[in-house]
Amino acid sequence: MFMTPLSASQIEAYNARGGAQADAADPKAAQERFLKLFVAQLNNQDPLNPLDNAQMTSQMAQINQVVGLQQVNETLKKLAAQFNQVSTLQGTTLVGRDIVSEGNGLVVDGEVARGAFSLPAAADAVTVDIVGTAGETLGTVSLGRRAAGLQTFEWPLGGVDPVRVATIRVNATSGGQAVAAQPLAVQRVQSVGLVDGALRLRTDGSTLGYEQVLAFL
Repeated sequence: MFMTPLSASQIEAYNARGGAQADAADPKAAQERFLKLFVAQLNNQDPLNPLDNAQMTSQMAQINQVVGLQQVNETLKKLAAQFNQVSTLQGTTLVGRDIVSEGNGLVVDGEVARGAFSLPAAADAVTVDIVGTAGETLGTVSLGRRAAGLQTFEWPLGGVDPVRVATIRVNATSGGQAVAAQPLAVQRVQSVGLVDGALRLRTDGSTLGYEQVLAFL
């Protein structure tokens, strides 16, 4: 009984079936499986219709391409694992740092509260009200003229219980016209870790992705 030459679709189907097996991730195993089938095909070919050089070359090129892709995938997996390890190690240097993200809140450091906000345009006069948990104004910081962009400030607690400090309210004007300032949240990084391969920062108030950090203070 003679065997007919393998078609491209048969080779792809064979590799797909092998890919579902436990050793499919091993390029050497995949190559050995193919060679066994290829040799069997040569031993049982029809002498009246043998494989020509073009067919043999095409089939060998296909298995080499498959094996090459498997090797590339394995290399990329190893690089990704190493990158995650390096990211985690680098992330540990952020523990204890203050970060700025979207939101509205302050971080208390000793007797000082630190906050941040963003201005879409320069302002002639800027004041920041420190708002308590009950909505009361605990104090006001006058910052004067400020440029557009991210702004930070400090407010001495002056005996105010840190637990009462909640949010901020920014008042900014330019030429007598209001400037729509955006309050931001300042938080302190407590720990870092990987979640689904991505670096996550756990703060005293939430868990953030690295891409959510607007600035490090």
